[in-house]
Amino acid sequence: MEKIGVVIVAAGSGKRMGTDIPKQFLLLGDKPILLHTAEKFEKCKEISEIVVVAAKENTALSAEILKDITKLKTVTVGGSERQNSVINGLAALSDDIKYVLIHDSVRPFVSEGDILKIIQDVRRYKACVMSVKTKDTIKICDENGFVKETPDRALLWNAQTPQAFSLELIKKAYDKIIQNGITVTDDAAAAEYIGTKVKITEGSYTNIKITTPDDLKTGAAILAAQ
Repeated sequence: MEKIGVVIVAAGSGKRMGTDIPKQFLLLGDKPILLHTAEKFEKCKEISEIVVVAAKENTALSAEILKDITKLKTVTVGGSERQNSVINGLAALSDDIKYVLIHDSVRPFVSEGDILKIIQDVRRYKACVMSVKTKDTIKICDENGFVKETPDRALLWNAQTPQAFSLELIKKAYDKIIQNGITVTDDAAAAEYIGTKVKITEGSYTNIKITTPDDLKTGAAILAAQ
């Protein structure tokens, strides 16, 4: 079976959390958020190896937190922007990895079922983004704050992670992004930039991204309910 790797992006500073340490190192229950996240991929039999990308000053701490993660290949240093951190993570994967899942370190509630679902999809479509249907009506506004358009909610999705790709494809996409000086906010946008059709893999609303104190409270409630 073709091997699958995971890049966990953990290089953020967590300014919106308002704490002295990055949010991925905060405790959720009795262990750091980063460890919760890594354990989800550690337990998935389809995953061959995990690469974690951390800020230079936090690589040792990350490695210590993840010392019992047997699939951890390395903790590598992040870049100035998220996309640079992802590129560094992709470069650290083993040569025999065929597909890669790229995941935010602060999404600790991704389920094994959803991981398996996106793995199944990426083997078929080569580029996938875990997403959930938008619950709210979305307004597109002009530069003065007046509504220009109300798009059909049935066609709108909130992108999450993991996002999954053929490793060759996403490396090619990021090469082109860097070459042309483009900045993207997620990995699917890099694939889209080179004309790739990206498939939606429907995920779960509990797969939240913990970025604010309110998110941390919500995460504690989700954890208590499991």
